[in-house]
Amino acid sequence: MNKFLFKHIDNSALIVFRICFGILVIFESFGAILTGWVKHTFIDPKFTFSFIPFEWLQLLPGSWMYLYYAIMGILGIFITLGYKYRWSIIGFTLLWSASYFMQKSSYNNHYYLLILLSGFMAIVPANRYLSIDVKLHPEIENNAMPNWCRWIFIAQLFIVYSYASIAKLYPDWLSLSVIEILMKDKQNYALVGEVLQQRWLHGIVAYGGILFDGLIIPLLLWKPTRKWAFMVSIVFHIFNSFIFQIGIFPYMSLALCLFFFEPKTIQQLFLKKKTFYEDGEVKVPNNQKPFLVFFTFYFLIQIALPLRHWFIKDDVLWTEEGHRLSWRMMLRSRSGITSFKVVDKASKVEIPVKLEAYLTAKQIRNVKTKPDMMWQFTQHLKRSYAKNGMDIEVYVNSYLKVNDNPVKPFIDPEVDLANVKWEHLKHSSWILPSKQD
Repeated sequence: MNKFLFKHIDNSALIVFRICFGILVIFESFGAILTGWVKHTFIDPKFTFSFIPFEWLQLLPGSWMYLYYAIMGILGIFITLGYKYRWSIIGFTLLWSASYFMQKSSYNNHYYLLILLSGFMAIVPANRYLSIDVKLHPEIENNAMPNWCRWIFIAQLFIVYSYASIAKLYPDWLSLSVIEILMKDKQNYALVGEVLQQRWLHGIVAYGGILFDGLIIPLLLWKPTRKWAFMVSIVFHIFNSFIFQIGIFPYMSLALCLFFFEPKTIQQLFLKKKTFYEDGEVKVPNNQKPFLVFFTFYFLIQIALPLRHWFIKDDVLWTEEGHRLSWRMMLRSRSGITSFKVVDKASKVEIPVKLEAYLTAKQIRNVKTKPDMMWQFTQHLKRSYAKNGMDIEVYVNSYLKVNDNPVKPFIDPEVDLANVKWEHLKHSSWILPSKQD
């Protein structure tokens, strides 16, 4: 194990990936400002749905979130250039993680992956070549890195893709109904809109997605299929980028392919002036045991988190319990009809709730279908009325449709959600069962 993990290899892939990573961080951060994402997600809402239990993470007031994202963009420039690299990547990791956990109306698995990759980049020696840090401190220059610096990225990708493939193995995906729903929104696309409605294409996307996610890592690892797998990856990710518009993730995935190619190939393609490291010396660090314990624990968590929904009652496609942090990507369509009713405990007067008075259009779509956000909104209503000296109950009347399945009652209308506790790892009994008579 020591020989495998701590053997030193050429670090060309890591150096090039650092530059790609930094550039993508720049696009993600400044792009969020320029496209209006920061405005719609952080500035326009009167109330923000944070991850439970991260309610203590509050947004910066007014337009300060623009500065927040601008700082992340500047840190991306520093990462690209390798300037004060360690502080820059740690700063970005903390800021991005806080941004992720302080809102979930725009939840995306790829945002979560960026947290994990940023954490990796904070501990690997990615600034030891072609960096301003080396210009300022020539003594840190190094052409090598431990082998584990490569394999942590590969292992993480294997987990992501494997779970993404397994999650697609359910009836609605296999029947192509999910893809059909996803593509209906794309029918107005220029040139390709009509093609995207064809059933043969739905079959390619559905079954091709299962095969790609399940096989791409082994095919990239095996030298005879590596180049072909990489070309397929380019087509797959460019298609996803154009059709589904999922930000930097397709390009980050392509950049991560650097770790699958031979270091000599990367050095000859991108860093021709760099001296190639061929020694392969094994250097076991003094902190070997803490290192092994940390990464064993980390990857056990990564394997366990996507499995947790199997230990929670009912179907995750219905309850959403165990959906997040599980690499369940673009798997279903949810729509709902939901209303909230406030009851004054003292007078028993019923007060209808107009969602538009509290939430943005995107938040309303989420609060109509996501039980955790329904619960959080009832807590927000409770706090709002408490400021006026009122003690209230909040009841939710909700009907849900998942994919093309029939509309069914979703939430028990007799339960006062304002006065129940949230269950983190258990089923919430106020969510009605998916199988109803």
